[in-house]
Amino acid sequence: MKLRSEIKQQAKKNFAAQYWISVGAFVLYMLIVSFASEMLVGAIFLVPPMIVGYYSFTLKVYRGEQGDIGDMFSVGFSNYWRNVGGILWMQLFTFLWTLLFIVPGLIKALAYFMTPYLLADTKDVRPTQALKLSMRMTKGHKGKIFVTYLSFIGWAILTALTFGILAIFYTGPYFETSLAGLYSELKQNALDNGVVTEQELA
Repeated sequence: MKLRSEIKQQAKKNFAAQYWISVGAFVLYMLIVSFASEMLVGAIFLVPPMIVGYYSFTLKVYRGEQGDIGDMFSVGFSNYWRNVGGILWMQLFTFLWTLLFIVPGLIKALAYFMTPYLLADTKDVRPTQALKLSMRMTKGHKGKIFVTYLSFIGWAILTALTFGILAIFYTGPYFETSLAGLYSELKQNALDNGVVTEQELA
């Protein structure tokens, strides 16, 4: 499996190669999610497919494929109820674990990290199956996921100093592409080590 630095380097390189479309996709995604989240109906029925659609976009960029903003909608809104169900189940279970204590909620959030990517990256994986696969594929790797998030603290501080402008033009797309890369490498690691099979991810 690639080192965190190698994943981030590939993410930075491929994001830079598709810079403007990556920035445009990130801005569009954030605008839609921000406005939709203001209403309960939007948070339930619009945000989940947008998450899946945008993650599909970032996966393509990380893998060196041509990103297409239209794919955000075609991927997110095809298999609509599956995508909505998968994201809502993930959020519900994370919330319930957080009610116990912050730490169990954080651990579950890390365990479910791969759920939206699995929905974006597969056509037939069911919502609850995506959660279970994510837990299997992140077992033993939650620390790596957590440290990857922590590795962007410096960028978060710089972003705050620019009143969020840097997030639009660099840190946001770079961060999201790096997370897509982390998923891709963890997925390949799980396949290589027999944690999951190609059939399960068909």
